[in-house]
This record gives sequence, C-alpha cells and structure tokens, in this order.
Amino acid sequence: MNHDAEQQLPTASSSYARAQLAGAFVTALTHADAGTRQRAQDRASGWRAVLSGMADGSLNVGSRTPVRDLPVWVTPEVLRGGFATGAAGAEGPLQAYEIEAARTAGVPAERRALFEYFLTEPGLARLGALLDTGRYDVSLPEEAALLTVAWLVAAGEVAAAVELVATIEPFAGRLRFTPRPSDAPAPDPAALFRRTVAEAGASLARRRPNTAVETQREALAIWQPFGDELLAHWLETADSGRVLDRAPDASWHRRGAELLHKYRELAAQHTLCTKHRKPKENIAILRGALEETVVGRPLSARRLGLLRLAVDSMVRRRGLPGSNRHSALRERQAAHAALPSHHALAQLVLRRLSELPQDLGAADVAPLVAPVTEQEHRETGIPTGTSVPAPLCHVVEASASAPLGVLVERGIVPSAEVLAELVPQLVAVTTAQAYTDETLRTLAAAHYRAFRNRRSLLLLNLERQVRLEELPWIRAVAAQRHEEAAEEIAHAALRQLGELAVRGFPGTIMPNPLIRELSALAKQAELGAPLVEELAADIFMGTFTPKFLVAARVAAELLAGSLYERYYGIDYTAVRNLAVLEAGEGLLRTGGARTSPGFAKLCVARAGATGGGWSVAGNGKVIEQAQILTTHNLATLVHRVGVIPASGWDDLARRAFSMVCRLATRVHGNPRPLSTIKDAAYAWRQMLFHLSLCPPETQRVFLACLEEETVRHPAHVGARLAPALAGLRLVAEGGSLAEDSSGSASTNGRAGASPPRLFLGWTTGRHWMRDETR
Repeated sequence: MNHDAEQQLPTASSSYARAQLAGAFVTALTHADAGTRQRAQDRASGWRAVLSGMADGSLNVGSRTPVRDLPVWVTPEVLRGGFATGAAGAEGPLQAYEIEAARTAGVPAERRALFEYFLTEPGLARLGALLDTGRYDVSLPEEAALLTVAWLVAAGEVAAAVELVATIEPFAGRLRFTPRPSDAPAPDPAALFRRTVAEAGASLARRRPNTAVETQREALAIWQPFGDELLAHWLETADSGRVLDRAPDASWHRRGAELLHKYRELAAQHTLCTKHRKPKENIAILRGALEETVVGRPLSARRLGLLRLAVDSMVRRRGLPGSNRHSALRERQAAHAALPSHHALAQLVLRRLSELPQDLGAADVAPLVAPVTEQEHRETGIPTGTSVPAPLCHVVEASASAPLGVLVERGIVPSAEVLAELVPQLVAVTTAQAYTDETLRTLAAAHYRAFRNRRSLLLLNLERQVRLEELPWIRAVAAQRHEEAAEEIAHAALRQLGELAVRGFPGTIMPNPLIRELSALAKQAELGAPLVEELAADIFMGTFTPKFLVAARVAAELLAGSLYERYYGIDYTAVRNLAVLEAGEGLLRTGGARTSPGFAKLCVARAGATGGGWSVAGNGKVIEQAQILTTHNLATLVHRVGVIPASGWDDLARRAFSMVCRLATRVHGNPRPLSTIKDAAYAWRQMLFHLSLCPPETQRVFLACLEEETVRHPAHVGARLAPALAGLRLVAEGGSLAEDSSGSASTNGRAGASPPRLFLGWTTGRHWMRDETR
C-alpha cells in the first residue's frame, strides 16, 4: 500500500494494527523456521507499541510528525502501512562501531559522551579523516549530521555549524549522529547494482540440498546397485529361469549373509530413500526371502511365488545383470547420480564471491559463473567443465555492477519496480553534483541514498511526506549549492531515466518510488513538469492536489485531437479551460492542503459515480479517470522533459500490446482476476498513448496487425480481447465509445461480431473481460 501526499484517511483506525499484530502473533507461534518466528516476534513487538501509543496519545498516526516529542526531521521507525511505532530509527542500543569509537576516544560508551567528543578538536579531526577518504556508510539520515558539522567547521562556516549543533543537541543522548566507518571507498557513481556481493553470497548460502533430488540420487547410486546384487545372488539358484529350482550351497548362504550385513550398513547410513523398506517393493521381497533362507527357514508357497514374480519382473524390465541392456541403463543412471548438486555448485560460487569486496556489486560476473576449473575440481571433486545452473547464475547476475541502461538491457532489472529500487543511487549522485566541493558531494550522495531508504508515513488530509530540504544538516549547507549547473545536470538525468523507464517497460505504469525520484529531478531542473503518484483506492477520499489538473493540461497540449482523446472520450479543450479557470481564481483549500475541486468533479463525472456511497471499486473508477486524463505521467515526460524512445513509438505500442495479451492469459481460470484485468487495462492505456504519437499510416498498419499478436497466445486471449479490439477499431474508423455507470458500453457507429467495449480496469459490477466472447 502506498501512502503519498495526495492520499488521506478520515481517521487512523487501530483495526489494521490489531490485524497485523494477530498475523505476526500466529506466525511467531506456528512457523517452522526459527528465523521467521523471531522476525514475527519483532513485528509483534512493533505493533504492540503502535497500539499502545495510539491508546495513550503518544502517537498521532496520520500526521507527518507522528511521534510526540520528535521533530519532523527525525526518522521514525515505520511498520507496514505507514504506522510509526513511537521509536526513532537512529535510537536503540549502541552499535558496535559506536562502542569502538568510545573506547578509542577514552569516553564512556554513551551517545551524549560520543556527541560531545566529536565536537572537540580530536573528534572533528576523526570526522574530517572520514570525509577526506569517503570511507563511511550512512544508513540513516541522522548519521550524516556530525559529518556535516565537521565539513562546515573545516570550510570556515562556523556560525552554520553552531546553529546545526544547537538544533540536534537536545537529542544527542538518544540518537546516533555519526556514520559507520567502512573499509570500502564511496561507490562508483556510474556503476549501479541491484544486490551487493554480500547479499548474493547470503542468498547462495541459504540454499539447502533439495531433498527430492538427493533422494533420487541415493536411489540411483546406492539402492539400485544393491538391488542388482540381490537379483544376481538369487539368479544363482535358478534352473530353467526359476529361482530356487536348484538348492543353494553353503557358499551361497555365506555370501547371502554378507549381503544382508551390507544392507544393514547401507540402511543405517543412507536414510533418504525408503522404498527398499516397503514390503511390496521388489528389493524388499528379495531381501525378506534371503533373510529367511540364510537362517534355514523354508519359504512358504506364497513367499516363493512373490520371490519368483519379483525376479521375473526385474529381469523383464531391465535385463539380466551384466547384459548389454542392463549395463547401459546402469551407466546412464550412474552418470546422472554423479552430477554435482545445485547445493555443491552454490558453495563453489560462494567461494568465488568471497574473494571480492562484499559491500559493492561485481564489475564482471562472467568469471563467477564460469564452468568448474581443473583447480576447483581438485579442491571440491566437482567434475571439470561442469556448468553453473541458471538459477544460481541469476542470483550472481543480480550483483552485476554496470550503468543502469546496461542492467535493463541484460534483464537484470526486469521491472519498473526493480528500476525504482536502483534509481536513488543515480539520483543521489545527480543531486550531489550541485555542490562544488568533492567531499561535500560524496557526503550529499551518501545522505540522499539514506534519506530515500526512509519509509513513508501514513498521512491524512493531503499532508506531504518529509522533504530532504527540511533536514537541518541539509539546510546548513544549502548555500553551497550552485543551482544553474544543478538544473542542467538534473534535466539530463531526468530525460535519461524517463527514456529508460518508458522504453524498458512500455506496458507498465511507473511505480510511486520511481515517480518520487523523477519528481526530485524535475524539481531540481525547474521544468514545471508535474508528476503524479498512483493513489490507493482503499484510502482515497475524493480530492486531488492541483498538480493533477496541471498534468492533465500538459496531456491536453500534447494529445488534443489524437486517437487517445477520441478513444477515451476526453474533451481536452474543456480540460485546458478548467486549468486556466482554477489558476485564475486561486485554488481552494481543504483541511489546509490545496486541492483542485474542478478536476475531482470531472473525474467523478467521467467515472459515472451514482452517489451510492463509499467503496473501493468506486474510488478505483475515479482514480482511473484521473490516470486517463493525465496519462499517468507519460505526457509530462514527453512534452515537458523531452523523452523520445530511440526504437520509435510504434515499437513501444507493440510491446505494450504484447503485455496486454500476456496479462489476458492469466485471467483464464483465475478465481480472483480483477487485479490482473486492471493491469491489462493500464497496459492497454499505455499502448494507446504510444500509438497516438505515431503517424496515421503507422497507426493503420498497427491496428491491422493486432491479430498476429493475439494468435501467439491461447485462443481465449483473442476471445477476451475481441470487444476491446472492436472498440479500438470503431474509434479509429471515426466512431465513438461511451461507458455508462454500470460498466457496459454504448456505441455510436457500426457494430461487429464482438460488441465494442471501452477497456477500463475498474468496475463496480462484473467486468466483461471475465467472459470470453464467442
């Protein structure tokens, strides 16, 4: 669930917190994994703190300052859903590096004592050394505070340093304001990575042998050969193909006893495969008969019959032991059993990773996933030339360090959500370029990365999340920024990231974390590029901030008269007029936050709201209309930022339609398909946007080729999409579509075999895409 500046709740109910506490409690009691139980216990403690704070008033959930006595700049501890626990992220027991710093400084192992030490000349010198080398980690924004003080003092900005110290000093005994020293220098700004080498290694270390695979390996390597020995032993008594037609001699009895002794040893050592213990299995029948025979007990007629039946069956299926057919089979099985396990290969790759710096990505992953070398064969016994399996390669490749575009092309960044995880690394460097001093740039980049790790709060009344410039140590160095250079750098980075997102994932709407990063760049570039977040339908209360209307006006400037406007029945002239009207009158305020009442009214009208009361689906319909009017940032990126895909808009439209088809495939047999249908409708909207930027002739060719894509998928895909395709062709040929409040479509134009439909994701009734049109 996303909780952004444009979302609100009427009240912050404790029911959600109670439900989360109950879930954590059950997991802590019942989960088989000890680590999972411990994490669940920690979550339960956090939710108990939330409920306690809400009850005694120490927590004001929904406020941007949810914890009483903590200012807005303190990073709160936040649980799922945006609930603050009442604790600060930078408090708690002293970290190991803080204890070591206190020991070497000769001061008590207390935060206030450390704070006071780092304001002395020796303490500032230690901080200065960290600044000069860049060998420090900032995991929370507060940990950059005293580094900023040291930089200000060294730069002669003593007054600013004193003011900053006065601001944070009341919390010196509670919060940590120093960074963790690191053995590695600051990361290369041009090379990004999805996972560190250490994280890839931890993932490999967690892999355990596959029980089913190891059971099969044991059966092939141990029990099948032993079964052959039993069979060969019984065949010594055969005459004319029937066992025990010839009485066994003393030597046979002695060797039989040895086989039984060997069985007991094997059974004690190899416990995965239990088939040999089942009385009806051939190997168990042969062994049971042998146990009776070697002690001199005559076999009953039933036991003798079972024995002969088992021997005949084994010979018939595989041939006599030692025959060409039997030997060839056992050679193949032995070769299969000798293959190294994924677990063994994971341990080998883990050894390779251990030789690299652990806190960074891997510059070259090829040697890490190369076939087993001769030296490694001698050390591990794994055959030379054995390939590393694909699942293990994927784990290692996630740690590849390369420019962001390369990671997307390689598929290491498989989705817009993963892209959003990496973008803060790049935006951090871009933001820091505004500072001319190199050490301050490094500090600013480290601080930005830490700030973006700060979890969003649940906010009411359209309040904003805390902004970077609200932190006192950022304000203290604001005068050191050179804005003109920063604008150019931010614009270039924004265009690069925008093109990467649009080109890399043409059928996916941008996730909110990515939008926040792009918004930060747009603000630095001062482009007037309104980027809007996706709102959550379950907490939406019917209001939009003015930037939604501004974004819709940008879309109107780009798409007036386009296929997109005609398909969705938008009057972009009216949208432009509304934007001018509200800008001239001054935007109204609701609960202290600016809103756009005209835009909200327009979305409600387009959604066909009937006034039947609040519902998630009803909210979703209104939010979807806002996305349609604004194109959910695509028009802003194209018209204001200047994004142009190198492969052409038609290529993006084709790829977006392929995603529509793939999503439609998942609707079949899905008991809860509405989320998938919604994503398909969003991909359809993205396709329409891309197509609308193509020349008319390209549009005609594209529409004529849509069936070629649908036939690549199961037959039900074409059937489900037939109404949407009919509707698109109707509009392209000059007709129109209109959707009434019940979710059904009326048409003005010719009707085809499939009734034309407007493809929207949200509905308050049964969605037509759930049914196949015949």
